[in-house]
Amino acid sequence: MSAPVTRRLVFAVDPPVPARRDLEGAVAPLRELPGAPRWGPPERWHLTLLFLGRVPDGLVPALVRAATPAVAATPHLTLRLAGGGRFGSLRRPQVAWAGLDGDVAPLVALAGRLADAARGLGLEVEDRPFRPHLTLGRWRPGRPADGTVTDRLAGYRGPAWPVGEVRLWESRLGAAPRYDLLQAWPLTTRTP
Repeated sequence: MSAPVTRRLVFAVDPPVPARRDLEGAVAPLRELPGAPRWGPPERWHLTLLFLGRVPDGLVPALVRAATPAVAATPHLTLRLAGGGRFGSLRRPQVAWAGLDGDVAPLVALAGRLADAARGLGLEVEDRPFRPHLTLGRWRPGRPADGTVTDRLAGYRGPAWPVGEVRLWESRLGAAPRYDLLQAWPLTTRTP
């Protein structure tokens, strides 16, 4: 008997190209610093709202239906990529990230509603507070790492941008990882 097919799904907000380009300009001088992380490609940078590592294939349509009212309850959002930091200790950093300014509280509320929708379907959701960020790269275990690299982004403030939609991506691992778009929900244009 074969194991049930599961999918790796990511609810995300994708910054527009101008915002990613601006951030890439700020990150460029950091790329070759000793102890820098392995930087992710800017075209894959996104704001993860919820990662679900094992969604049974048959539950995907129900998840899409459950997410629809969670997204519909979200007001118009304006965000800005701002600052930088790391997850992990200074000596053993793990993830390099850029932070956010703007309508962060409604974004956190949206992430909570999406997590509740997933839990309502019996899906495993990480039990830790949502910390909005954009992952820039990861430090490799066992390699020299300088956890202060992202401190150089402390004063960074990118251009503000309206969030147009929330997307549900399927993350496919492999030699060339890829993301396939499964669903997109436009955000309302009303003001909060």
